[in-house]
Amino acid sequence: MVEHAETTENTFDVVVIGAGPVGENVAGGAVKGGLTVAIVESELVGGECSYWACMPTKALLRDAAALRAVRALPGAAAAVTGGLDTAAVLARRDAFASHWHDDGQVAWLESAGITLLRGVGRISAARTVQVTDPGGNTTVLRARHAVVVATGSSARLPEIPGLAGAAPWTSREAAAAQAVPGRLAIIGGGVVGTEMATAYAALGSRVTMIAREGLLPMVEPFASDLVAGTLKARGVTLHLRTEPEVVRRDENGTVHVTLADGTTLDADEVLVATGRKPNTDDLGLERLGLIPGDWLHVDDSLRVDQLPPVVDGDGTPAENGWLYAAGDVNHRALLTHQGKYQARILGDAIAARAHGTPLDAEPWGRHAATADDHAVPQVIFTDPEIAAVGHTAASAVAAGLRIRVVEHDLGAVAGASLHADGYTGRASMIVDEDRKVIVGFTVAGPDVAELLHPATIAVAAEVPIDRLWHAVPAYPTISEIWLRLLETYGRDT
Repeated sequence: MVEHAETTENTFDVVVIGAGPVGENVAGGAVKGGLTVAIVESELVGGECSYWACMPTKALLRDAAALRAVRALPGAAAAVTGGLDTAAVLARRDAFASHWHDDGQVAWLESAGITLLRGVGRISAARTVQVTDPGGNTTVLRARHAVVVATGSSARLPEIPGLAGAAPWTSREAAAAQAVPGRLAIIGGGVVGTEMATAYAALGSRVTMIAREGLLPMVEPFASDLVAGTLKARGVTLHLRTEPEVVRRDENGTVHVTLADGTTLDADEVLVATGRKPNTDDLGLERLGLIPGDWLHVDDSLRVDQLPPVVDGDGTPAENGWLYAAGDVNHRALLTHQGKYQARILGDAIAARAHGTPLDAEPWGRHAATADDHAVPQVIFTDPEIAAVGHTAASAVAAGLRIRVVEHDLGAVAGASLHADGYTGRASMIVDEDRKVIVGFTVAGPDVAELLHPATIAVAAEVPIDRLWHAVPAYPTISEIWLRLLETYGRDT
């Protein structure tokens, strides 16, 4: 029972619920626009990316990638006398997760003039957020201009009999584990599943993957095939096009997974990586006539555009135009960098509206998140890496575009053969034949992540194919793949 709970009230121009990288960027942009901002966080300032996703997971993967690169060069390989130091890998991971302390992030908020409230924030009325701190005290925040939901997403557990009781790992436990399990079963073949299979296999786990829809079904088939081949070569067992029917952890701690095809697997831990759900269950959305647990639909300026005409069910007319949602929670593009892109746009848009400045909300305007629909980049840190932006061939066809797909062997490029002996990879570009611009690019191979931004610029800027011929790649670099793709496409098509 909480005693002596108190309620206070404060007013700000903007109230942000969620202090992950998206919320921080919204708040920072609004402050730069001359507004006062309060930000509410129930966990760690810095959010999922800082402590349980981008940073710690890539730290887990980096040592193994560096070791593979060394072993692909005979002279350097001669200097390698052992395998990975698991304790050192985990210690470096801990450092990149700031040892799960958010002092540095809090200090940044303070330096930016952003007020932090720790606790659970719930929308209690139009422009009003009630914050309940761990001691049961409440603070009512009034927003003059905007309330922004930036609460992100969390792992979704499928309804498999016995799974919830088997104490499964989600991406959080996989990113923060303090020991490497001898046997790891992974349910799901998407980005989290394949990256963690890559990491834990390198750290010594015997990894088994169960992927109902295959590995990385949203990327180009050649890229997922390369990753599947490497995982198998690293000793990972793949069970594709099947799914778990029952999961059980016995009294000794062993997890038993029975598949639809009758196969039974044993593991020390089971990681569930089957998708995400929005963190909107406990936001008070029902007070606005919205459905708790749903994604929040927004327009291109990130304003929630689904508010019904009444609030609290009492017939009071709704004040529309004050509620925004950025990052994973709006389901436009579940990637940290894309959420931060939205946040920068949103901070500017809120400040512009507050000052009565007309919005530049046309496609590719300052206040429109147009890239969410046309130019989303992503790197998957598997072995090999996959870097992609814009459409795949399948999504372009589904969008009704008339396209030509051009592919080239990445290993045949001089820079790649210099980079590593036996370099294997492939690249593709998707050309919109009606406009003669690139609408998609995918490359798979060792250390290709840094090739992605030129492709992102080409897609976002809609650079004509004819002009790309004048962007000369330096020789001998892996970037020469651009010239080879253009040559394959031809100059007179």
